Amino acid sequence: MTLEFKVSTFIPATPENIYAAWLDSQKHAEMTGGTANVNAIVGEDFQAWDGYIEGVNLELIPNEKIVQSWRTVDFTESEEDSHLEITLLQVENGTKITIIHSNLPPHGGQYQSGWDESYFQPMKNYFEDRK
Repeated sequence: MTLEFKVSTFIPATPENIYAAWLDSQKHAEMTGGTANVNAIVGEDFQAWDGYIEGVNLELIPNEKIVQSWRTVDFTESEEDSHLEITLLQVENGTKITIIHSNLPPHGGQYQSGWDESYFQPMKNYFEDRK
């Protein structure tokens, strides 16, 4: 049985700035605090959080959507990659970012709080500091 969840929050930045930071190695690392090797090319591999996360870019709609296969070092070899869909919606004074994380293994429930702790909160700080 696989798990799925949806999380969203407000980030005080434009969709363009969030999209650019997510797919740029240096900015992604500054934004999250972990080294990253990311890119804006469909079909290309990526790594984030000091190699803890890896996957492949499946679909990229500039400034709107990022779809990736996604796994961590906690996945076993026999477990399939999970599916990550990130949408960016322009709202007043920023962006509503929504993550739908699906096809997670049974032990994948911790990633729901991980998105808030390891991405949303650091992203808010990153973009607040750049105002």
